[in-house]
Amino acid sequence: MIVKTSAKGQMVIPKKMRQRLNIKTGQALEISFTDNHLEIRPLPADPIRHLRGILKGGHSLTQELLRERRADDAKHENHRS
Repeated sequence: MIVKTSAKGQMVIPKKMRQRLNIKTGQALEISFTDNHLEIRPLPADPIRHLRGILKGGHSLTQELLRERRADDAKHENHRS
């Protein structure tokens, strides 16, 4: 599909493409320059919610940090005694 840019450098993303990518009015898009062409990606409205659950099933970073903290505290406590 071919589109033209306006005098301000704007272009219209055809409706079929917006529908296919579920791009809504006012939605933020990421544009990057890669290998002499532009890539356009729609960004989620709420990136935190979008990423929620992505690390399910893995180790808890919080629990690991708490374990390390307890081990460090115990080590320092032994040195004080």
